[in-house]
Parts: sequence; structure tokens; C-alpha cells
Amino acid sequence: MADSRMLPRRRSGRSSWLRARKVRPPLILSRRSRRRLGTLRWCGRRRLRRRLLEAQATGADWKGGACLGSRAEVARKSKASAPSAAACPAPRPGSGPTPAPAASGPSSSPILPVRQLGPGRALMLLPAEQSFPFSGICRLTCLYGQVEVFGYVISQGQPARDVFSTYTHAHLTISAVHHAMPEKSKKEMKREARALLRSHLSLEDRCWAMKNFSPLCSIVVLEHLKTSVVRFISSYPGLSNVFTQEIHTLQINSEYLALRSVGIRREKRRKGLQLTESALSALEELAAAACEEVDGCPVVLVCGCQDVGKSTFNRYLINQLLNSIPCVDYLECDLGQTEFTPPGCISLLNITEPVLGPPFTHQRTPQKMVYYGKPTCKESYEDYIEIIRYVFSAYRREAPLIVNTMGWVSDEGLLLLIDLVRLLSPSHVVQFSSAQSKYMPTLTPEYVGDMDGLYTKSKSKARNRGFQLPEFTDGLEFADEDKGSPVLFTGHKLMCVYSEFPIRKTARNRESHNRIFRDLAVLGYLSQLLPPVPKAVSPLHGLTPYQVPFNAVALRITHSDVAPTHILYAVNASWVGLCRILDDVRGYARGPILLAQTPICDCLGFGICRGIDMEKRLYHILTPVPPEELRTVNCLLVGAVSIPHCVFKSQQGPEGTIPYVTTDYNVELPGASEKIGAREATEEQEPERKLHPKSRHHRKVY
Repeated sequence: MADSRMLPRRRSGRSSWLRARKVRPPLILSRRSRRRLGTLRWCGRRRLRRRLLEAQATGADWKGGACLGSRAEVARKSKASAPSAAACPAPRPGSGPTPAPAASGPSSSPILPVRQLGPGRALMLLPAEQSFPFSGICRLTCLYGQVEVFGYVISQGQPARDVFSTYTHAHLTISAVHHAMPEKSKKEMKREARALLRSHLSLEDRCWAMKNFSPLCSIVVLEHLKTSVVRFISSYPGLSNVFTQEIHTLQINSEYLALRSVGIRREKRRKGLQLTESALSALEELAAAACEEVDGCPVVLVCGCQDVGKSTFNRYLINQLLNSIPCVDYLECDLGQTEFTPPGCISLLNITEPVLGPPFTHQRTPQKMVYYGKPTCKESYEDYIEIIRYVFSAYRREAPLIVNTMGWVSDEGLLLLIDLVRLLSPSHVVQFSSAQSKYMPTLTPEYVGDMDGLYTKSKSKARNRGFQLPEFTDGLEFADEDKGSPVLFTGHKLMCVYSEFPIRKTARNRESHNRIFRDLAVLGYLSQLLPPVPKAVSPLHGLTPYQVPFNAVALRITHSDVAPTHILYAVNASWVGLCRILDDVRGYARGPILLAQTPICDCLGFGICRGIDMEKRLYHILTPVPPEELRTVNCLLVGAVSIPHCVFKSQQGPEGTIPYVTTDYNVELPGASEKIGAREATEEQEPERKLHPKSRHHRKVY
């Protein structure tokens, strides 16, 4: 007991905790909020804002960024005291790798020479091999050198390009490309650049550009962009954030102010589009195969699970091919996420312009298109295959063909993909996979040859020889020099690409994301109704529709069985496909004319049936299709693709009750459903092969 009384008393736990904290390594992560380096206080922000306004008013250039006062002086002293590169001795051979020099600032995002030319215009100098990831939209013109955007090279003298780096997809990057120059001195390069800039910039701006000029740099002009697509989509509440977002920042400098006037902002490098080595290798090999044309024009089929980067790869490949060839053909087989048309279509397009944005920014007129009417083919596989066969018959094999497929690669979706590989006979198959994607068997030529599809059977093939499909080759059209030779479906070359795209979608929110993208594609198509001149956006109810008599067109509801007495209710205020069938419908006196089956016919475009006049028996159709093509339309197809809700709910002008919007919806009507546009499930349609049904909370995701 005496010994225990003589023991020294322990101090409070607080002091021991402080001592332990002092010896803790400084790199241990904790949940405490740490003060960021370079963050300015209120007085510093006020001083910086005042200096920036003074510099902007006097026309001077502000290069200090967020470094003020003593920080700038310390940076200049450290730069002056640093030894020059010429004075450093060269490393001896065999002495090991030379360590990289320590960067004086954030090497990932250095401040680029940017100058504001006026309201909505900025001049940027990109040093050689330098990149600029950004978000927003702008019009880019290359005045000197070469830059690359999304795989497409923009050189001096080319027309301006509209670039859309939206917040719904990965941000784009403007990269300076090393352009080949003859043996010229820096003085000769500056003289050549000054001559090219004379017709675009003022004397003061040219002097600033020559002051910041470096050999092999690229000079671009960024301008504020306001196209009909941007104006129309931004007119609806909440959708303007798709193109631009206001993000508050404390590091305000001349670059930030100049880019803000254009409508873009700089992003971190990790947020930009980054392709893997396997994707870059596949792009290089496909571009070389398209230029050589040793075995004819290549047919590239891109497949893989959902959200692995197939569409991004297709856009990048199109831009890469357009750098060396004048056009590329594109076959769209994905009904839910189409690239150049509204959803629910299978189309063939001839692409001659680069693709520098998401699908809703480049809606184009196809060479041949069929309106399937639904975003999925799970209810009618045979019609899906027949439509692809019909559209593919228009391919003339005069340009490389890129085939986009669905992300449904399990069960029947995999068998459909095997049918497509056999029917289209691609020369290259690019198969995507990722760490988050489901298992998919490797589509080697041997695997495709030995597996049965839904509508094709496996056939044994001799080595280095193909097999013929007479039931499919009958519908193909070829050039005159190719008609005499038989068509052989030979084996393809498989190219496996591992994707590392950040996936924002999950099994729960995938359908909502896809629905938003489909609505944006419909809005992008409807933006063609606006005039090209920059005027105030007119609401859709303020535009003059076409009047179509009942007896001039036939009607068909593709996704559901509707009673003839309710057919006009289904057509009114719906998204309709304007089609051309071979049958003559002019022999009927009154109408409406109803079709018993859904025809496989050409679709010339789309429109909105914004009203039906029962007294005069007229449809009021609002469409951007030109009148000379509307004269050949004799069929209206209504599918499961609906008009976005914002078109009805956010109409400008009407007050009180909104037309076509109601909460009193009778789901007991024939053809109606709790989910508008969805086919009602009947007992006869239930698959009998499922011996063990899933629980009611289980939802299978393909």
C-alpha cells in the first residue's frame, strides 16, 4: 500500500492526448476539416477583386492569379535564384532515371495565356502538348496551329466548330497538336503567326499574342455560342443547367473572367474524357484499316453492356475517321439511346461533319430510317431483326460503316447480338467490358459460328472460308461492279476494349437517367422548328401547324392495342412518326383510316399532333420536316415515345388550365395503362418457361 501511495499521479487525459497528437504523422487522414492552401480571407478577396477591376479597366494583363503581395515577390525571387536549364549538367549514362523537377505551382492546371477580346470572345494560346479540359459550350476557331477536340483535329483556315461540353456527359478537352513545321526560326514563326492574326485581331491583341508566343503553340478564339438547340432547351426551367452551371470560386484571375464571358469554365484534368490504352489502340487500328481499304470498306460493330462507353467510343471513332476520309456511314441499332435521331428508331446515316457533343446537340436527317416505336425490342424480336435487315439494305459499301448495338447482352439479347453479327458480317467487332459490367462471353469468330441465335443457326465453316446466307443476301444492294460476285460472310477480327469510364448510373436510377436523355433528344429534334436567326424563343403553341385531312393518311398505334373508337384520343397531343407506305390510301372518302398491322416503311421525320378538328376532319401537325417531303407522307405511327412533360407543363403564355394536362386519368379505357405508353401485361404474354418466379420486389436489369 505504501508503494502505491508513492506512485506519481497521472495528469489529465487532455494533455496526454495533446502529446500523442504532436507525435502523430502529419499524413494521417482524419475527418477534421483542414484549411486549403491558397484560400483567401475576406480582405484578400476584396483586395484581389479591386486589383482585377483596375487591371481590366486599364486594359492591362493580370498574371498573378491568386498569389498576391509577398507571395508574388517570393515567387519572383525563387525564380531568379533558380539555376538555368543550360547550366545544369547532363545526366551520365547508366546513372538511373532523372527525377522530375519540382513544380512551382499546380502542374495539373497551369494558368494559360488567355485574353478577353470583347463581350463573349476570348483569345487563348495553347503551348505544344498542352491541354485544356473545360465545361460549357463555345464556338472554336483555330487561327494558328492545330488543336484536337474529341478526336477531331481543327487546323488553321478551317471553319469554326461548335463544341458542347455539357454536364450530362464527360467534359471535353482542347489539346494542342504538334503540327509539322519546316525548319524555321522563332522569329519566322512569329512573323507567320502575326500575318495570320492580322485579319482577326486588333493591333493591341496581336501584340499581346506575340508577347506570349512560343514555338509550335496553337492560337484559338473562343466565342459565346447560342444555337437554336441551346436556346430552345434552355427556355425550359431547369434545363439551362445542362449547358452552363454557376459555380462560385475564390480563385478569380484573368483566365476565369475571360472564360466566363464566353460561357465556359476550366475543369480538373480527371473530369475530362480519358480513354484507356486498349481503346486508343483500337482507334488507331480501325483508322488505319479505314484508310487502307485493302479488303474493302470496313464494317465495325461495337457491342458491350450498358454504360461502358460504346457511344463515346463511336463519336471518337467518327471524328478520327473524318480526319482522313470525307464521310462515315453509321447504322443505329440501339432503340433506347439513339445518337442522331429521336429514340425508338433504327436508322442509317452518312456523317460528314464532326460530332462534338452529346446526341441531343446533333440531331440529323438519316439516309434511311424506320420508326420502331418503342425504346426496347423485348416484345417483338422478329420485327427488330426485319427492320435492321430493311435499313441495312440501303448501305452501298462506299464508306466505312459503324454499327451501334444495344446494351442488352444477356439471355435473348445475346442471341440477338449473335444474329446481328451473322447478318451484318462485320470485319471488326469491338467488344467493351469493365469492372462494373456483367459477364459477357467473348465473341470470337469460333464462338459466333458455333452458337445458335434466335433466328439463325450455327453452321460449320471450313478454314479460311465463309458461309453464305441466301435468305439475307437477297435484300442487299451493291454497286454495279459488286453484283456479279457472291457475298461471303467471313469471320471477323475481335478487338477487346477495357473501359474505365466513371459510371453515374445504378440499377435504381438507370431508367430515370435514360428517360432524361430521351427527352433531351426529342427537345433537340423539336429545336429545328425555331428559325436560325437569334430571335426570342417562340412557344410551340405559337407556331402554325400543318393541316392534314383524315383521308390523306393512315393511322397505326404500334405499342398497344387501342379500340377504333378511342384511336383519335391516342393520336391527339402525341409524338407521331411521319411515314411513307407503298399502299395507296387516297381511295377513302372520310377517314380516319386505320391499319391492321404495323408496316415496315420509311420514316421521313417526326411531329406533334397538337390538335384534331372533328368538324373539318383535320389533323394539326407541328413538324420541322420540309413541305416537299411532307407531300409523300401517307401514314402516321404513334409509339411509346412520348412528348417530354416540360413541353406541356412549362408553356409560356396560357394561364389557368393547361391544355392536355390532367390528373383525372381513366386507366380503364382500352389501351390505357397506369404508365402511359407501356403495354398492358396479360396472362397470355407471361413466359411459361420461368419455373421459379422472382419475388415482387425483384427487378431484373439487363
